[in-house]
Amino acid sequence: MSQSGHVPVRSKRADAVRNRQALLAAAAAVFVTSGVDAPIREIAARAGVGMGTIYRHFATRADLVVAVYRHQVEACAEAGPTLLATADSPFAALRQWVDLFVGFLVTKHGLANALRSDSSGYNALHTYFLDRLVPVLAQLLDAAVDAGEISPGTQAYELMRGIGNLCAGGDSDPHYEPRRMVALLLAGLQRPQPS
Repeated sequence: MSQSGHVPVRSKRADAVRNRQALLAAAAAVFVTSGVDAPIREIAARAGVGMGTIYRHFATRADLVVAVYRHQVEACAEAGPTLLATADSPFAALRQWVDLFVGFLVTKHGLANALRSDSSGYNALHTYFLDRLVPVLAQLLDAAVDAGEISPGTQAYELMRGIGNLCAGGDSDPHYEPRRMVALLLAGLQRPQPS
């Protein structure tokens, strides 16, 4: 207790935070390969933790699914400014971010299906997804327009919808490669460079 009489809030131990991050990354990977109904022991093994650790962090499978979804949204949101600061050009940053986003959509597809049974919860997560990612994509598009790499006029929301539509069905058709189609979409945004 402090002198003011307040009990300080304990921060999570560093290993607990690492365990949670490892669990979220492992769960996302397992969900991609085995679906959201994969055995919890498979996630624990991949994360290198015991089953009890998973249940300490996530009381139910639904809690884990929601946490993975939010974790991946945050990773995409945080990557945008980082890529813009480190990539060779704004368009290169845009292309790298879209690649991360496509990877997220592959996982999101299974997560979204698992969450649809709770329509109010799903709607809240979808709103969160848009609120976090549309501004990041808008920033990347604006930077590429300012650099003269793409033509103005493409709205972030419509591009996200287009990418999402191109990714739909990729999991059910082994002959369809969504990343190739998304690359063609991005190539269509580029302005021809003077020779």
